[in-house]
Amino acid sequence: MTTIEYDVVVIGAGPVGENVADRVVRGGLTAAIVERELVGGECSYWACMPTKALLRSASALRAARHLPGAREAVTGDLDAAAVLGRRDSFASHWQDDGQVSWLESAGIALHRGQGRISSARVVEVTGVDGVTTTLTARHAVVVATGSSALLPDIPGLRESTPWSSREAASASSVPRRLAIIGGGVVAAEMATAFAALGSAVTVLARDGVLPSAEPFAGELVTESLREAGVSVRLGAEAVAVNRDDSGAVHIQTASGERVEADEVLVAVGRTPNTQDIGLDRVGLAPGAWLAVDDTLRVVGGGEWLYAAGDVNRRVLLTHQGKYQARAVGDVIVARAKGEEVQDERWGRHVATADERAVPQVVFTDPEIASVGLTAAAAEAAGLRIRVVDYDLGAVAGASLHADGYRGHARMVVDEDRKVIVGFALAGPDVAELIHAATIAIVGEVPLDRLWHAVPAYPTVSEVWLRLLETYGR
Repeated sequence: MTTIEYDVVVIGAGPVGENVADRVVRGGLTAAIVERELVGGECSYWACMPTKALLRSASALRAARHLPGAREAVTGDLDAAAVLGRRDSFASHWQDDGQVSWLESAGIALHRGQGRISSARVVEVTGVDGVTTTLTARHAVVVATGSSALLPDIPGLRESTPWSSREAASASSVPRRLAIIGGGVVAAEMATAFAALGSAVTVLARDGVLPSAEPFAGELVTESLREAGVSVRLGAEAVAVNRDDSGAVHIQTASGERVEADEVLVAVGRTPNTQDIGLDRVGLAPGAWLAVDDTLRVVGGGEWLYAAGDVNRRVLLTHQGKYQARAVGDVIVARAKGEEVQDERWGRHVATADERAVPQVVFTDPEIASVGLTAAAAEAAGLRIRVVDYDLGAVAGASLHADGYRGHARMVVDEDRKVIVGFALAGPDVAELIHAATIAIVGEVPLDRLWHAVPAYPTVSEVWLRLLETYGR
């Protein structure tokens, strides 16, 4: 058995783990990263990049068909093989050579295998050859193992070899019929993608479509999916699944309906990848989410153990995990060097934005972009709010962007402080508009000052002026 010492050991080489290790090395410490699968993680191969590649071609085609002149130039439908080929390129054909090269260039040591914490500051890595290497951390161990798709206990589901988000993102062909159990982000995006690629899609959305978003978002996406030929069954709950000898999947709902498909995608949530990383060796529960303090130290795990990204359940989004990673890496360096820890609200070593300033984009048709609190969440938090709505399609820039532009904008205002605490947009190509709202919320910019942020004309960003006018001065 080989023993190697580093300042910091990171378990998990996804975007979060990579960013932790990078910040640590940039701060003058040594770092090793442990990975049992592909360096680059879920986002690089089965989520963010490949799924958006699946969606982008259809989005461009829809945009062209909504513009006279461009519409006439479109003479065919999507080439599914070409779309899948482009997706493959964004997934690097499921090879991590490029990511490994980046680790080497950044001075980060890579150890492939299953990493398990064996005692305080010690991680044992078991390679595919069965050889174990012991890594000792002088200062910290960081768990950045992410999450996996949750498979609910529906009778017959596991035996029916369902798709998770991974199989959907990496599918080598387009199924003739696709059933989707769930109505959240993954379900809505994959319904959009596979319907455009030619599948007959059925969505069983027990809790509705995009139930965590503002209600208008789910309503617009549901309407659009149905217009695209998707059967959206709101309130439908799958209670039994089986795959017959011909390969067809049969799904029974609580109301007695039956759905038949060639593949079934389960998209009902996530579960933490903490089952086999040695948590029991340090008094924590295997398979559990890891609670953390403001500086992302694991509660009950000792001063040396941190958790960043999905695994701490604060926010299950790649960009927010990377944000946490930067804070974790920097605070580990500060503590190692005896420097001041800036753990006040919005300090360098905390992830304050996780609380009420999280941006998110759902790449459906229409796109849904939001940041901060929904109106319902703001009320639940005890804020005295005013909700301001505006028809995004009525903005001059939107009418130029596409004929028949349909969209909606919402601003949630904290009436006591006169600042925005929530902002949501639905409409074609609104993803690139949301960062302005993120800045306004993080900066707690007063509405009186926002009147002086004049949007260029004619752009869709003019909706900011229209929302302020609706609110009143």
